[in-house]
Amino acid sequence: MRIGLIGTGRIGSFHAGVLSRHREVGSLVVTDTDAARAVAVADRCGATAAPSAHEVFTWGVDAVVIASATAAHAELIARAARAGLPAFCEKPIALDLPGTMAALREVEQAGTALQLGFMRRFDAGYTAARELVRSGRLGRLHTVRAITSDPAPPPPAYLPLSGGLYRDCLVHDFDILRWVTGREITEVYATGSDAGHAMFREAGDVDTAAALLTLDDGTLATATATRCNGAGYDVRMELAGELDQVAVGLDDRTPISSTEPHGLPPVDKPWPGFLERFAPAYEAELDAFVRLVRGEADNACDGREALTALRVAEACELSRRERRPVRMEEIPAD
Repeated sequence: MRIGLIGTGRIGSFHAGVLSRHREVGSLVVTDTDAARAVAVADRCGATAAPSAHEVFTWGVDAVVIASATAAHAELIARAARAGLPAFCEKPIALDLPGTMAALREVEQAGTALQLGFMRRFDAGYTAARELVRSGRLGRLHTVRAITSDPAPPPPAYLPLSGGLYRDCLVHDFDILRWVTGREITEVYATGSDAGHAMFREAGDVDTAAALLTLDDGTLATATATRCNGAGYDVRMELAGELDQVAVGLDDRTPISSTEPHGLPPVDKPWPGFLERFAPAYEAELDAFVRLVRGEADNACDGREALTALRVAEACELSRRERRPVRMEEIPAD
């Protein structure tokens, strides 16, 4: 199999390494707007560097992996669809609903496959939690708590391009909440704080956010996120039912300690970032994409799933701006 990879930044470079080692990938073509970076990644992985995305689409690849800057995602997805190529794309499809829907229409009209990069679906802890919920071992689920905390803010130039904390960061929590529980979010009430560095206020963004989410069976969920968690990278989910409760992401590298005399001690090596924490999940999602291309597996996260998560993020932004609960019916779905 010959795969084209567009974008060789941090995540694209990681994907290049995974794909170059995959037993079913015979050759890899990589490109980037930074040509020197693409050449360096190609040399390191034994891949071929292409001058631009045009060559990727015309050099006879069997599938495309999109890890470019967010602004290019929708057009590259549409281009892959028009070329009849299955595509894997890092989230988001686009930063707004119209752009997302337009790209999905291209995919659906072409009848091609699009898998989105919601890697938490491939994490062992979230997978186990999903199985426990479905087995009934927790009993009726009444409360879910999701936490995403980055150890340090991104560069100031990134913030205006990110779509904001709900679309860029918490969208992962919205997706995994639906996937683990098997329920739909019906209403949100969200707020945020820009009390940290001035760059968040200048970008019209917040550095810390919280959302109260009501699920269609009455389960209540909270989702919180911050860009300023100096202790380390912290991504967790707690699920509490009438019979039992479990936690995802609580291990010997979780950057939290207890003040109790016999509680958890401070960790020696906290998770520094998302690539380290979710490396196995990133590998598993690309393996799932390769199997999808080969006709050996169903799509683990199609574009409509990404649209649903983005709609929740849009509802949270509306709630934050207008300081009120927002029903999901208020957010366009098509």
